[in-house]
Amino acid sequence: MSDESQRELDDLKQRLMKNEVAQTKQKNKYLDIDSESEDSALSLQESSASTDDSETECTLDSTQIQLQQRGNKTCIVNRRKVNTKAKFQTIPNGHDKFLTDTFQLIMKEIVQKAGDRSEKVVDWKAPEELRALMDLEPKAVGESHEKLLSRLQDIIKYSVKTGHPHFVNQLFSSLDPYGLAGQIVTDALNTSQYTYETAPVFTLMEETVLKTMRDYIGYTEGNGIFCPGGSISNIMAMNCARFKMFPQTKKYGMFGLPPLVVYTSELAHYSIKKAGYLLGFGDDNVRLVKTDTEGRIIPEDLEKQIQETKDEGLTPFMVVATAGTTVFGAFDPIEKMAEISEKHGLWYHVDGAWGGGVLMSRQHRYLMKGVERADSVTWNPHKLLGVPQQCSCFLTRHVKVLQECHRADAKYLFQKDKFYDTSYDTGDKTFQCGRKVDVLKYWLMWKAKGSEGFEQHINRLFDNTRYMVEQLNKRDDFRMVVEKPDCTNVCFWYIPPSLRNMPEGPEFWDKLHKIAPKVKEGMIRDGTMMITYQPQKDLSNFFRLVLQNSATTYEDMDFFINEIERLGKDL
Repeated sequence: MSDESQRELDDLKQRLMKNEVAQTKQKNKYLDIDSESEDSALSLQESSASTDDSETECTLDSTQIQLQQRGNKTCIVNRRKVNTKAKFQTIPNGHDKFLTDTFQLIMKEIVQKAGDRSEKVVDWKAPEELRALMDLEPKAVGESHEKLLSRLQDIIKYSVKTGHPHFVNQLFSSLDPYGLAGQIVTDALNTSQYTYETAPVFTLMEETVLKTMRDYIGYTEGNGIFCPGGSISNIMAMNCARFKMFPQTKKYGMFGLPPLVVYTSELAHYSIKKAGYLLGFGDDNVRLVKTDTEGRIIPEDLEKQIQETKDEGLTPFMVVATAGTTVFGAFDPIEKMAEISEKHGLWYHVDGAWGGGVLMSRQHRYLMKGVERADSVTWNPHKLLGVPQQCSCFLTRHVKVLQECHRADAKYLFQKDKFYDTSYDTGDKTFQCGRKVDVLKYWLMWKAKGSEGFEQHINRLFDNTRYMVEQLNKRDDFRMVVEKPDCTNVCFWYIPPSLRNMPEGPEFWDKLHKIAPKVKEGMIRDGTMMITYQPQKDLSNFFRLVLQNSATTYEDMDFFINEIERLGKDL
């Protein structure tokens, strides 16, 4: 062996020892070593050249070195320069193992553990502690695949497991395998859905799915589009409503128009108020209508407010009903509100972001009776139907309003002399330009389960709700906020032993207000479950348990009740 080769081999051995990989003896094993020294990362590839000798390839700095073990001697048999800067390229060549390992990590740590009740819902860390654990700062030099996989493992470890059956905190949860598969394919194809030429399959798929959703609503014709969330869908509705009454606003804006007023529930989603801010109506002109004890709009107050607005010299233009309010899950009287809207010539929108999924159940679609009379509907399949985030649809019975309201005719995208039928280009139906494909995951789930599968899912959720309410009513330390929930939101107070004999005056409610936050802290720190709480109207803090995951069982709901009792009994 030459002196140069010997020096190179000695240097290699030292660096291997420094990185503590001397124990790597298995054949066909790939390791990425992240050096703590100033030296570059070193990757080791062992392979089998023969039954007697083992060969090792090392990439050291910009040189690939081939070593061969011959008895007790290690010899350098070949070396060549390699391009160590290829990692910046976004092509998948050379990354197949990294992607395979990543998918295996997803399967092992997320998918296969999703239904494991022994796993924590969250491994809670305070922000300062989590920041120290994660090393979040980007660096000038890229990291090895092994290090990246380790980082992904940490990300999974400290993230909330929303697919866990004990995650009942939000209006979304569960982990659907078909939806996940659709999401993966969507991201791998990485297209934007604004023209047929960039997304031919997804354009036709979206058109077909939206048509079927309109059929469930009861529209005989219409239009629609997938939006990045229910808030954007509601903003779209308000923009279309204004355009329908005052089409000149597209050119001249709000100048010269009378003050416009929209009406919605005092318990409506806050996106309605935000839409008022964004579109220039102002907070004062988003009028909040009173609700009853179950959280439903009182139609008489809606009628009264519309008339009062007219008497003030203002112009009503829109009514928004909620099909499934965020906290109580209440369904406004959709048919009665349709009558009032038609009487006054107002655009009628139904925000069914949460509750729209009941339309797929023959047993529960009565909750949205009269929805076909609405001018537009927001429907989020990522909520009650369990489609992965995000999946939100805006649907309308008006065929042309989306294009007329939003068209900008960008010449670089929507050329009129294309070789295909440009009516399939959807980009001018929205105020977005680039638009992520959100239909595939929903479509794939629909193909896998069928409409019957979605119906069974909805029916299971409502059955679980019935069971949960029954069990809470059997316990002396729980009290329902809404006795008979419209949807799958179960709202209740937990009353610990220390408060059970106290008169229900201001002091009682003040003390009870502090119980839910403490119980929530306990369950988060233990990682046993996740449920939210909030005040509503003049009510003290209460729990809201959302049943959206049809994998949740009666036994899980018994656990929820017992766990809250365990965490709260000494408060």
